[in-house]
Amino acid sequence: MNASFFAMLSRMKHINRWALMRNVRTENICEHSYDVAVLAHALALLTNRRFGGQVDPGRCVLYALYHDAPEILTGDLPTPVKYYNPAIRQAYRQVETVSEEKLLSMLPEDLRDDYRPLLCGEGTPEEKRLVKAADKLAALIKCVEELEQGNREFVQAKRSTEEALRAMRIPAVDCFIDEFLPAYRLTLDEQGER
Repeated sequence: MNASFFAMLSRMKHINRWALMRNVRTENICEHSYDVAVLAHALALLTNRRFGGQVDPGRCVLYALYHDAPEILTGDLPTPVKYYNPAIRQAYRQVETVSEEKLLSMLPEDLRDDYRPLLCGEGTPEEKRLVKAADKLAALIKCVEELEQGNREFVQAKRSTEEALRAMRIPAVDCFIDEFLPAYRLTLDEQGER
């Protein structure tokens, strides 16, 4: 029996993001997945509390935690490459599918059905939409943090990511950007004063 799934997941900390850009602080997919999970949870709660939604925040957290797991085997393909044209996007999706199946094969048979929805991005359309938004929101926060450290490499990434988020027309996302994003520009002392 091959039971190396969890050991393989622990390797997420070795896969760095933003490979084409100079980073003040390197970010890996393990910490990114945690950030996306926190943000997906917040977006689900905002959707439910402020905008009359009925999304399961716990499921959003789980989908977010595993959303980049296939990158353990594929690496993190930079967004400009991944979305350069439909043919590349489709080919990369096929590679991701092979990676998902490989990861599932590393689990004992009796656990595979439990992990399949998490690794394969299943879920309701609203859950998928919120996790995708949380993923983009995490990228926007990374851009803000890099810019606050004087790294102008992220100027265009910030602009295009914020435009993409606003274009999603998700009230909880707009709420988060307007209400919570400004605090990411503050120092620790300034955050504590609020």
